[in-house]
Amino acid sequence: MPARSPRQAAANAQPLAHLVVATPDAEHDLLAQLLAGEMALSRNDLKTASTAYGHAAGLSLDPEVAERAARLAIAVHDDTAAQQALDRWQVLGAAPVGMAEARAELALDRGDADEARRQLTLLIGSSDKEVWRQFGRVMLGARDQAQAANLLVELATPQQLPADPQAWLAMSELGDKFGRHAYALAIAEAAVQRFKSAETYAWLAQMKFKDGDHDGARALLQKAIAKAPDNIQLRLAYASMLSQAGDYAGASKVLDHGPQNADTYALRVALAAQNGNGTGLAALYQQLQKAPPEVRAKSAYLLGQLAEAQHLNDEALAWYSQVDDDDTHAFDADLRSAVILQSQGKSNEAHQALEQMQVDYLDQPTQLRKAYQVDAELYMRERKYPQAIAAFSHALQVVPDDPDLLYGRGLAYAEANDVDLAVKDFHRLLKIKPGDVDASNALGFTLADADRDLPEAEQLIQTARAAKPNDPAIADSWGWLQYRLGHLDQAAQVLSSAWQAQKDADVGVHLGEVLWKLGHQQEAQRIFDDVRKLDPTNKNLQDALRRLHA
Repeated sequence: MPARSPRQAAANAQPLAHLVVATPDAEHDLLAQLLAGEMALSRNDLKTASTAYGHAAGLSLDPEVAERAARLAIAVHDDTAAQQALDRWQVLGAAPVGMAEARAELALDRGDADEARRQLTLLIGSSDKEVWRQFGRVMLGARDQAQAANLLVELATPQQLPADPQAWLAMSELGDKFGRHAYALAIAEAAVQRFKSAETYAWLAQMKFKDGDHDGARALLQKAIAKAPDNIQLRLAYASMLSQAGDYAGASKVLDHGPQNADTYALRVALAAQNGNGTGLAALYQQLQKAPPEVRAKSAYLLGQLAEAQHLNDEALAWYSQVDDDDTHAFDADLRSAVILQSQGKSNEAHQALEQMQVDYLDQPTQLRKAYQVDAELYMRERKYPQAIAAFSHALQVVPDDPDLLYGRGLAYAEANDVDLAVKDFHRLLKIKPGDVDASNALGFTLADADRDLPEAEQLIQTARAAKPNDPAIADSWGWLQYRLGHLDQAAQVLSSAWQAQKDADVGVHLGEVLWKLGHQQEAQRIFDDVRKLDPTNKNLQDALRRLHA
C-alpha cells in the first residue's frame, strides 16, 4: 500500500483540533460572579456578595441583577457602588416605583432628607397598589430613625393615604414604633372614623389600653367583635384585656362561645384555674378531647396537664407522649411524665427517662440543669440520698453555685447524716444570698439536729423567725433547738403550735419525743400513731422510737 502524503494527513485532521476557546477571567465571567455572590449570601457575607453582584451588574443585561446589586450596596452602605448599580438598573429598564424606592433608601442612607422626600413623593404618587408597603419598608430600613419619623409624619397623612385600612394601620404602627405617639394615635382615630372596620377598632383599642384608658379600650374591642364576632384573635385580645382587669368571669364568657382553637382553650383553662374552678377544668378537658384533631395535636401538653390535675395519671402520660418534639412544651412534658411514673411506683422507669433527657439536652444547659434537679428531687422522695447527692452535684457542674441546687444538695447531705458537707453547702449558699430565710432555717436546724454550734443555730433560726414568724417549718426548727438547749416546756409549746398549724410527720416526731422526755408518754404515743398514719415508713420516727426505747 502506498504511504499517505503529509498533505493528506493534514487534510484529514479534525476541524476542532486547532480551535482556541477564549476563556474570560473570573472578574469578567458573569456566571462566576453570580455564583460568588450567591455563595457569599449563603454565608451571610453581604460585603463580598455586594462586590460580586456589582461586577455582575456591569456584565449582565438583566435589570434584576442590577437591582440586586443596588440593594446589596445600600445594605452595606457602599454609596458609590449603590449609585453605579442604580444607574445601570435605570439603563436596563427599571420600573419607576422600584427605582424611586431604591433611590429613597440610598438618600436616607446618606442622610439626604430632601432627596429622600423627593423620591418618596414620587413613590406614593404612583398608582401601584404596593407603594405604601414599599414606603414602610424604606422607613424601617433607615439608619436615622428620627429622620425617617419626620418624613413619615410629613408624607403619610390622611390626605395622602389610600382607601385601604391596612395602609393606615401600618403607618400608625410605624409612628408608634418611631415614638411619634400623637401621630400614631391621630392616624388610628382617623382610620376608625373612615373605615369603622374590626381591625381599625382593634388597633385603636390596643393604643388606648397602652395609654391607660382601659374602659375606652374595652368599648372599642366590643365594637370590633360586633363587626367580626367569629374573629378568634379579637376575642382573645378582649378576653386578655378583661382578665388583666380582674374580670375573669367576663373573659371566660367572651371565649366560651364561637370558634375555638388551641389558644382559646389555653386561655380558658388559665382563667378556670385562676378562679379555682375545678368543675370548669373538668368540663374543658372533656370539650378539648372532642376538638378537631389539629387542635388536640397542638393542645397535647395542655390535655396532659388537665388530666394530671384530675389525677388521671395514665391519661396524662398518654397525652404527654403525644407532645411533638418541636413543641415548646416537649421538655416539660417529658419532665412531668417522669414525675408521674415515680408517683406510680415506677421509679426505675422515671430515672431512666430522666437519664435519657440528660443525654438529649446535653448541649442545652437550662434544660440539662432541670433534668438533673428533678432526678435529684425524685431520689429525695425515695430517700435515696447518695443518688440525690450525685444528681445535685451533676447539676452544679452545669450551673455552679446555683442557690436552689446548693440548698437541695445541702438537705440531701443532712438527710444522709453527712453534716459537715451539709453545713458547707448551706454556708456557701448564705455567702451567695446573705440572710436567705430558707437557707438560714435549714442550716440552723441541721446544727441543732446534730447538737453542735447551738449559739450559731439559735442566731440563724431567729433570723428566719423574724422574716416568717408564722411559718410551721421554722417553728419546728425553733422548737427542736429549744429541746437541744434543754428548754423542754418551751420546746413542747412551740412544737405543739407548729403541729396544730400543719400536720407534718417530722414535726409530729419532734413533738412526740419532747412530750416523752417530759413524762407524757401516752400523749406522745398518740402523736406517734398520728405520724404513722401520715407516713408509715418515716425514718425519723423509727430513729426516735429507738432512742426512746418506745
